Amino acid sequence: MRTERNLTRLDRVFTRLDREPERPAHIDVPKMSRHRVVLLSATLAFYLAIVWAVVTTSWLVRLDWQVMFFRPYQQWAGIHWFVDYYVVLGQRGPTAVMVAAWLGWRSWRQHTLRPLLTLGASLLLLNLTVGAAKLGMGRLGPHYATVIGSNEMGLGGDIFPSGHTANAVVTWGILAYLASTPGARRWLSAVSAVTSLGVGMATVYLGTHWLSDVLLGWAAGLLVLLALPWCEPLIARAETGLFALRDRRRARRGRTAPAPVPASPVPAPVLLKPRGAAGEEAPATRETVPAGRSARPPAHLAPGPHTARSERTPVTPAGSRRPPHPDRVARAGTPTGARPLTGG
Repeated sequence: MRTERNLTRLDRVFTRLDREPERPAHIDVPKMSRHRVVLLSATLAFYLAIVWAVVTTSWLVRLDWQVMFFRPYQQWAGIHWFVDYYVVLGQRGPTAVMVAAWLGWRSWRQHTLRPLLTLGASLLLLNLTVGAAKLGMGRLGPHYATVIGSNEMGLGGDIFPSGHTANAVVTWGILAYLASTPGARRWLSAVSAVTSLGVGMATVYLGTHWLSDVLLGWAAGLLVLLALPWCEPLIARAETGLFALRDRRRARRGRTAPAPVPASPVPAPVLLKPRGAAGEEAPATRETVPAGRSARPPAHLAPGPHTARSERTPVTPAGSRRPPHPDRVARAGTPTGARPLTGG
C-alpha cells in the first residue's frame, strides 16, 4: 500500500517559491506622478523650514536644549540596554548588509538587477545629500555644545541632519519602494516608518542628536525615496548594459574555449605467438588490453609486437649449451662415457 508524504510548512514554502516567475515582465516601476510631486514639494518645504528655524535660533533650538537638559537616558535608565541595540537599525553598515542580502536573493531569483541597482542608487543619493548638508552646516552635538541656548552651527560638527535617522528611512523604505503588490507596499511603508521613527527617538534618548537633527533626518531620507523614480531610466539602462556585457563575455569565453580532448579509442587485440618446445609456433592466443589503460608501447623497445617475459612459453634447449668448435668431433655417435681414439 502506497501512502503519500504529508507536506510540512517548510515544504509548502519552498513549493510556493518554486512557482515564482523568473524575470517577471509585470514589474511595477513607480512613476513620478502628481501625488508624488506634491509629497516631494511638501517634504522639501519642511526640510527648508527646519533649517531656517535652527539657523535663526528659534523656538526649535530652545526645545532642543530643554530635551537635552531633561536627559532621557537618566530618566528611563532601565531601557538603556535595549536602545543601545535598537539604534543599530539605523547604522549604515549593518542595515545595508541585511537589506542587500535580501535584495540580492530576490535579484537572483527573478533574474533582474533592478533591486540591487535601486538600493545602490538610493544609498549614493543619501550619502551625497546628507553628507553635503552635514559638512556644510557643521553643527555640534549635545555632548559637545559650547554655549547654552545657541544653535551650535558652523563649528565643525557633523550631526545635522541625523545620519542614523535618514539611513533608517532610506534603507527600510527601499523595501516598500520595491514591493511588487500595493498591499505589501502599504505594510512595508508602515513598518519602515515606525522603525525609522524609533531610531530617531533612540538617538535623542542617548543624547547623540538634537531633536531638530532627527526631524531633518526624516525629511532628508524621505526626499531620497520620493526622488527615486527620476533615477529609474538610468537604472534600466545600467541593467541593460550589465546584461549585455555579461553576454559578450560569455560569447567570447565560448569562442576561445579549448576543443575537448577526444577519448582514446580502445586498442585492437594483439596476437601473441609463443613458441613451442621444439621451436615450432604455437596457435595464436588473443589478448585484449583494458579500455582504461593506455596501449602505448614501451619506449626502449623497437616498433612491433612484443611479449612480456611472463607471457612467453619456457623452451627447453636441445643438445649441448657449449658453443661449437671446428676441432671437435660431434658426439652424436660417441657412446656415453667413451673417449675418442687419437693418434694412428
